[in-house]
Amino acid sequence: MELTHFNDDLLSFLHTSPTPFHATATMKKHLLAQGFVELIESEEWVIDEGGQYFVTRNDSSLIAFTVPQLNLNQLGWRMMGAHTDSPCLKLKPNAQVDRFGFHQLGVEVYGGALLHTWLDRDLSIAGRITLKTQGGEIVSRLVDFVDPIAVIPNLAIHLNRQANEGFSVNPQEEILPILCGVENEFDLHELLKSQLKKQYPALAVDSVLDFELSLYDTQPAALVGLHKEYICSARLDNLLSCFVGLKALLDSKEQRPSLLVCTDHEEIGSLSACGANGPFLEDVLRRLTPNPEQYVQAMQRSMLVSADNAHALHPNYAHKHDKLHAPAINKGAVIKVNANQRYATNSETASIYRDIAAQENYEVQCFVVRSDMACGSTIGPITSGEIGVPTIDIGLPTFGMHSIRELAGSHDAYGLYKVLVRFTQRGDLISRV
Repeated sequence: MELTHFNDDLLSFLHTSPTPFHATATMKKHLLAQGFVELIESEEWVIDEGGQYFVTRNDSSLIAFTVPQLNLNQLGWRMMGAHTDSPCLKLKPNAQVDRFGFHQLGVEVYGGALLHTWLDRDLSIAGRITLKTQGGEIVSRLVDFVDPIAVIPNLAIHLNRQANEGFSVNPQEEILPILCGVENEFDLHELLKSQLKKQYPALAVDSVLDFELSLYDTQPAALVGLHKEYICSARLDNLLSCFVGLKALLDSKEQRPSLLVCTDHEEIGSLSACGANGPFLEDVLRRLTPNPEQYVQAMQRSMLVSADNAHALHPNYAHKHDKLHAPAINKGAVIKVNANQRYATNSETASIYRDIAAQENYEVQCFVVRSDMACGSTIGPITSGEIGVPTIDIGLPTFGMHSIRELAGSHDAYGLYKVLVRFTQRGDLISRV
């Protein structure tokens, strides 16, 4: 797969994935198209040698894997991990707010969003609705309004003369989107029923019972810069890594058992039934290797590449970096290191990754946060701590992380994809002789 085609597919993936539910559905569609078989957690599994499978949980997390051979305790897994969620604004249960002549939406901030970037953007709504049909069934469906139907206008500088000296946004009072004026009738549940009928004409909707809906920026992802050197989009953290891992799994040669895990709720700590700090991955792996002795053997012959975005050196804020660990955009993926295990990288996993990257002539960078600044974390230490798998944390250099629109290199993702394809084919990882 060459660079232009890869980036076209990436832009399409970002466009069709406004929420973790939609990202999971998009990945599911790609997997089914390539012959992967969907497994249902509540049913008995039959795994065949040479098979390709995937399973979802909560419609927002996904694990896909290939098993060219079934002696997993001898071969181990080549795992790739990412997360499906991004900071955003989520509708509250009683979301309809009418004040001062406007119909608005009450929202709750999900994760560490850069709130001011949500102002003056063309916003739409997407997510999951759970409903009761006229036949009495309770079912869930994904919705996406697509069109810009909401906006959060900024306050004019004439009313906030200190805006350019430091600006904060009150999440309770100042981030409520405007839908329309009160001269127009508006009922949120009726709006949701109407959208369900529009997207699912054959679905006989009786009532909307509940929903998990988010706002998102309708501006599509794009290649930007004088020479199209950058990709600008919402949710690059961390759909960029989900896409790279998915493509690597689909294009692996199946020489080794390979697995992609993309979990929800990383931005809020990963502690959920479908998060990395929950039982999803271990449940799947133990079903594939139910013998306790062989399960441990399999984990110790495995390796996880945890991929999450990294902070690129911003030319306007260079002082925020350790100058010896300041990654550049379009100079390769970043190995993330932290002495306090906020990242799971160690010298062995880093060395294995460096060796694989060198075989692809792919540059490697390294990131360590300034010693006087707090360090973020990823699914890497959580997953490694849960199942004992040797892990490396890597990431693609990014500007504006947690902004409504982030910026990354248009060459970096493709290079990482090639390295991960080779990783899925890797034999023995490190000699213990």
